[in-house]
Amino acid sequence: MALDTGTEALARLAEEHIDHRFKGLPPDAAGLTVAELAAQRRNLFTGGFTTPVLALSAERLEHNLKLMETYTARHGLAFAPHGKTSMAPQLFRRQVEHGAWGITLAVPHQVRVARAFGTARIFLANELVDAAALRWIAAELDADPDFRFVCYVDSVRGAALMDAALTGAGASRPVDVVVELAAGEGARTGVRTEAECAAVADAVAAAPSLRLAGVAGYEGEVPGADPEKVEAWLRRLVALAVDFDRAGRFAGLEEIVLSAGGSAWFDAVADVFAEVPDLSVPVLKLLRSGAYVSHDDGHYRELTPFNRVPAEGALEPAFRLWSQVVSRPAPGQAFTNAGKRDAAYDLHLPFAQVVRPAAGGAERPAAGVTVTALSDQHAWLRTAPEAELEVGDWVGMGLSHPCTSFDKWQLIPVAQADGTVVDYVRTFF
Repeated sequence: MALDTGTEALARLAEEHIDHRFKGLPPDAAGLTVAELAAQRRNLFTGGFTTPVLALSAERLEHNLKLMETYTARHGLAFAPHGKTSMAPQLFRRQVEHGAWGITLAVPHQVRVARAFGTARIFLANELVDAAALRWIAAELDADPDFRFVCYVDSVRGAALMDAALTGAGASRPVDVVVELAAGEGARTGVRTEAECAAVADAVAAAPSLRLAGVAGYEGEVPGADPEKVEAWLRRLVALAVDFDRAGRFAGLEEIVLSAGGSAWFDAVADVFAEVPDLSVPVLKLLRSGAYVSHDDGHYRELTPFNRVPAEGALEPAFRLWSQVVSRPAPGQAFTNAGKRDAAYDLHLPFAQVVRPAAGGAERPAAGVTVTALSDQHAWLRTAPEAELEVGDWVGMGLSHPCTSFDKWQLIPVAQADGTVVDYVRTFF
């Protein structure tokens, strides 16, 4: 699919009309296009937005994009950030513009979204055995010689199912696959032993519609992960690539794909991949971390490798969920109108950060305010005497785990530090 086609598809997003589908947006904007509303540069707090409303920081988003572009270039890594985090083609395009090789995805629907918006290189971090999806992939590859698609294979049966579906579809281009090495016993997907990896590679070699392109895995699933265990597993992955290359399994390739990297251990990936010896052809050292684009105020703030390597920089949490105090039934208790429908809660509850008084005045830290639970449409707040929280006040909350934050919002305002909304990000889940 040509880049121009993707550009046109992105432009059509700006032509979509604002209506009841998009929560948090100003009711009086109904009927405007997204582009028209963005051109008005309304203020998030005074421009008619309703609560709850999730916003992305324009400045922090740009900071994170630039930081990972610099980091991956410094360490000689190609970058295919995981798109399942945002499922936002506008952000996919910005990630590619900031140096990404392509986009990683998890399931066929996500691949279809990315292709609809012109993504030219896709890494599917799963074994693909769905016959209908494989027929579609075959058609995409046949129609677009510039489309690069790589996916996992982790079983002999999986390779046979893929080959049967692709052969039945009359595929003219083989699908590139990488053998997935499991992170250990009891981990998630992947082949458990090197001997089994060789058997899977043999099955791929016997399948005319498949081509062995490399090896990959996900170090985030290493049991009891610590730096030593993660690095040991990554060295197993590198050794597997070296053994496959010495055995001639990559004959005919222009490059060997070696891929790993979630958002918690990419420093270890950078260190170990720097040790990869020369192989028969160049190695595409492909990192797949995705949560960086928005970062967060909980899970990844605690786990980010930049905590271990502060000289490399620091990601900044770009999300803030704004809700409004709708009840103050007791001195130590308050409720806002954001709940499980609006906020990530699978890893941590939201974090109360700032308060904007309904009566006006300066934004202040949410001292003495703690989120203790979420209902479907309420956040339960415990308040200390110093909280001075009133019905009508806006409470800004940080969120944990961006992958379960983006998916609750179809159209997300992008606001500058002064509250001016300069763009809107469309998601497709």
